Amino acid sequence: MTGLFGDLIGQPLAVDLLEAALDQQRLAPAYLFAGPDGVGRRLTALRFLEGVLAAGGSSSRERRRLVERNHPDLLWVEPTFQHQGRLLSRAEAEEAGVSRRTPPQLRLEQIRGVARFLARQPVESARGMVVIEAAEAMAEAAANALLKTLEEPGHGLLILLTASPERLLSTIRSRCQLIRFLRLDSAAMHQVLERCGALAEDSPELLALAAGSPGALLDHRQRWSALPEDLTQRLKQRPDQPMEALALARDLCETLDGEQQLWLIDWWQQQLWTSGAGEQPLRRLETLRRHLLSFVQPRLAWEVALLDLRTE
Repeated sequence: MTGLFGDLIGQPLAVDLLEAALDQQRLAPAYLFAGPDGVGRRLTALRFLEGVLAAGGSSSRERRRLVERNHPDLLWVEPTFQHQGRLLSRAEAEEAGVSRRTPPQLRLEQIRGVARFLARQPVESARGMVVIEAAEAMAEAAANALLKTLEEPGHGLLILLTASPERLLSTIRSRCQLIRFLRLDSAAMHQVLERCGALAEDSPELLALAAGSPGALLDHRQRWSALPEDLTQRLKQRPDQPMEALALARDLCETLDGEQQLWLIDWWQQQLWTSGAGEQPLRRLETLRRHLLSFVQPRLAWEVALLDLRTE
């Protein structure tokens, strides 16, 4: 596949729909790019907006400005952490060392900012353009505010990216043109990783967690490499003595932040499933995840879970 979407691999249906919209200059006021994380939704949004700005063609200048997110008529919104009265993106929170015990959210003030952005006169293009990442991360008030914007979008163009469209209000979904993105097969995965110079030998657990998403695989690799090897080995072996379980809980909570702990639960569930451990440990880890997300004291939650999961 060549042209505007030439670097997008494994999403022919999405490309066909968006190319037709550009060719015919029949753009919907809002699109819902729905599919797994890491399969090209963000790249597709950039290329589509490039086509909108260049009347269906390709412009290296517009591409650069969109990628760098410094186009005056583009607003890119992503979930944030709240810290000392400020909203921080994931990258900003990591750089500032902010505790990330719970997932980031799209907040009401961010969605109100979208409405203000679309209400102003565009500077260079014919319309204001907004991309909202992880749209499923909206709190109820933010979702209701977005619905009002979708009901009267004016001349704006909104693209919502989501891995969980079922978590969005049905009224939001109904006001967007759905563009589905699919998981990649092994050949397409190999092609993407080869293109970005990231071919490597991966464990079965990481491949299973990626589930056909090259972007997710790269993220899982990074998270895996950040874990101390002794912790993962102790989890694989599962403590059989109460003091071992309590010591492991302590070390996990002292070494890993909340986001890392939640990811580790995903990995451990996959590792237990691969090793044939049965359903009971998987259900117990799911309970642990709920406890961590509901603000139970993390060390206590881990202690109880690891004591329950001791090998006999």
